[in-house]
Amino acid sequence: MTELQNVTSRFPQIKEIKGIQALQSGLINRTYLVETNGPDNYILQQINHHVFTNVELLQHNIECVTRHIRAKLIARGEPDIERKVLHFLPTTEGKTYHFDGTHYWRTCVYIRDSYTQTKVTPDTAYLVGLKFGEFEAMLADLPEKLEETIPDFHNMEFRMQQLREAIRTDQAGRKGKVQDLIDTLERDADDMCAAERLYRAGKLPKRICHCDTKVSNMLFDAEGKVLCIIDLDTVMPSFVFSDFGDFLRTAASTAAEDEPDTEKIHFNMNIFQTFTRGYLESASAFLTPLEIEMLPYAVRLFPYMQAVRFLTDYLNGDTYYQTACPEHNYVRTRAQYKLYQETCKAVPDMQQYISLQMKKPLRGNAD
Repeated sequence: MTELQNVTSRFPQIKEIKGIQALQSGLINRTYLVETNGPDNYILQQINHHVFTNVELLQHNIECVTRHIRAKLIARGEPDIERKVLHFLPTTEGKTYHFDGTHYWRTCVYIRDSYTQTKVTPDTAYLVGLKFGEFEAMLADLPEKLEETIPDFHNMEFRMQQLREAIRTDQAGRKGKVQDLIDTLERDADDMCAAERLYRAGKLPKRICHCDTKVSNMLFDAEGKVLCIIDLDTVMPSFVFSDFGDFLRTAASTAAEDEPDTEKIHFNMNIFQTFTRGYLESASAFLTPLEIEMLPYAVRLFPYMQAVRFLTDYLNGDTYYQTACPEHNYVRTRAQYKLYQETCKAVPDMQQYISLQMKKPLRGNAD
């Protein structure tokens, strides 16, 4: 407790602390609730600087994003703004993070009377699409330049380079067992790397995206209405495919990403439709025709990318992902490749649904 109180003392806005308790949510950062005798409580986080190696850049991105969203909410007369955008506290040095010589820390105001959800239903999928589309729309005119907090996070060309290097070195001696998977992934590699080529050709933009789209990264009020988007560490320039495709990789799969029985793995079109309806209602006003046309590509891209990443780790001897058994990454690869195949089959239906949605009147820009 003394160590944590020493940290909170570097954030002068925090006064009259009653207690500090660890929170269990979150896989990357260590998070604590700081309770006070004042009107506000606070969230204290120890930033995982092994994942986010440039904390200055990380916090710069977050400051730019929250400041811009706050200005947008003020401009449109939004009530109760303090519960609808995160507010990070300055330290005694004027930064939004403190380095104690070993760890990096930050603090934000705890949003009162809020809660998170984890279950994906058609209703929550719609809200995820709607609110993350609004999030992108509000940031479409962000004047400051942001950088990647995790370089090449969703760069398919980079992921293929990693796989090919793992094949070349074959550190764990497993290449022979997975040659069929290598061959099938290579067969579609050129198609799956299309986004980066289009970007270099000036035909496809990068936007400011959240890059971790899921139900649990939204705060709800007691009435079930979405207050704000949270967990902003991965907010960075990316293709909109990051927010669109990665959500559906998990939310629209009928099985876990490590399901050993691939016959159980299918693509849930109902979740796709409700998520897409929400997303296009809020995001289509700023998306280019090519971005909209390529949304089914985004759905295919992310199970394909994850299969590549799992196979890379399997060939390298399971050095990145935690595994529960020696063949865990092999099972994951097969499961993600099966989901990729299922998304490929669904492309005509996805295209038809998107076309129908685009014929409807726009809900309007999130500004």
